[in-house]
Amino acid sequence: MALFDWLLGRSFEPQRRDPRRAEGFEPSSSRYVRASARTSFGHAKHVPQGRFRFIALDVETACSDAASICQIGLACVQPDDEIQTFSMLINPRSRFDPFNIRLHGIGPDHVAEAPGFSDALEVLLPLLTQHHLIQHSNFDKQAVTAACRSCGIDVPELRWSDSVMIARRAWPELKGNGGHGLANLKRTLNLRFHHHDAGEDARAAAMVVQHAERHLGLSFEDLTKPVRKKTYAPAITMAGDPSGPLAGSTVVFTGALGLSRTEAAELAARAGMSVKAGVTRQTTHLVIGDQDLSLLAGDARSSKHRKAKDMQAVGHPIQILGESDFRKLVAQSDTV
Repeated sequence: MALFDWLLGRSFEPQRRDPRRAEGFEPSSSRYVRASARTSFGHAKHVPQGRFRFIALDVETACSDAASICQIGLACVQPDDEIQTFSMLINPRSRFDPFNIRLHGIGPDHVAEAPGFSDALEVLLPLLTQHHLIQHSNFDKQAVTAACRSCGIDVPELRWSDSVMIARRAWPELKGNGGHGLANLKRTLNLRFHHHDAGEDARAAAMVVQHAERHLGLSFEDLTKPVRKKTYAPAITMAGDPSGPLAGSTVVFTGALGLSRTEAAELAARAGMSVKAGVTRQTTHLVIGDQDLSLLAGDARSSKHRKAKDMQAVGHPIQILGESDFRKLVAQSDTV
């Protein structure tokens, strides 16, 4: 009961134990790296209570084993968007790798008196099950699942969303330009947090979501809805009328068109254009849906669009035009 009293804010005097009894503490081993004293970063000392808009969760691990959770951090976003953070150390009862100790500064001596994962989860579950959880990448969910299985307890049913996916939706231009990891988002969004502390990283994930809400003008509920991928009609190939005014040209369609693909192909074929499925060196025209032409940029473009732009860059005379311009082109050819 002492553990639960402390986590829920009721005072008790913890039992002191020799930190050298914590698993993984091997001062005589050349592999052991002594961790220094850790900063609290202003995290709450007790599990937050109440209802929040959402909660971001982050974990740190003692070694390469995902089940070796040694710290859990929460960032609870209040209705007024203030963030309350909480962090607790976990005794993973596993080895500590020097790399991990250097990364997050947690060693066996820090967790000697900390609860095991199953005890900690029992206290946190009432809060976690009531809220939508945010993780930055899928690792945190995987680690919680692995730790549950390692402890022989049921994996709880929790609602998870990934702030990496949210960031990709909000800032697609970062793909190939630093990416959507917390380190690059920290620079791009001017976030202030201390990387590799679970409470701080949870706060960073929460801030990424808040920035995305404002950037996209979407609510949290809309932002975390599964995004439906656009589905397009199967590619259509069609031979062009050899007597048409545009005979000898080859067109490819991409994106969402106002016309059906069959209608677009028939218009092109009547004008003499051969319709093909993919962009090649024989392609003379790439027709893109007007909406896609105005919205897509960089890596958000379709693969056909990117290939056509690359071909233009090396001097290939391929024209990229929107559906409206395509309709004008074939309409003009009818009057020739």
